[in-house]
Amino acid sequence: MTLGKSLFALVILAGVAAPAGAFAESASRDLKVEEANRKLVVEFYDRFFNKHDLEAASVVADDYRQHNPQVPDGKKPLISFFSGFFKDNAQSKAEIVRSAADGDLVWLHVHATNGADDRGQAIVDIFRVKDGKIVEHWDVIQAVPSEAANKNTMF
Repeated sequence: MTLGKSLFALVILAGVAAPAGAFAESASRDLKVEEANRKLVVEFYDRFFNKHDLEAASVVADDYRQHNPQVPDGKKPLISFFSGFFKDNAQSKAEIVRSAADGDLVWLHVHATNGADDRGQAIVDIFRVKDGKIVEHWDVIQAVPSEAANKNTMF
């Protein structure tokens, strides 16, 4: 049984409806394009969020679609939002712990901190890439707690 079918079985057992085609096996993947998309996003992310290099946003589409409710749509509003954030948070860093790509989507698992004493946040960022441009973004953000119910880390 493949991972997709296993997940589908779990979703069915849990009584949760899955979107049509969510677990369909892809007959043809272009691994070269997927890797190029992953590298594009990783380079953008490192330059933008670690070096605070606003020019890194040159790979973001002008009509960029944002799903984080705190950040407006569009490349210019993205740059404006983070230029203020970087000015106020010069110590902010975002370590990419792992990354993956599938089709036009790229996932990053990130440990974001704002200074040496900050426990930070665990973030999963999802980007959609089209024609060599980042066109869409989603994220899930969770604070790293001081105590956990297990000995595993969030990374």
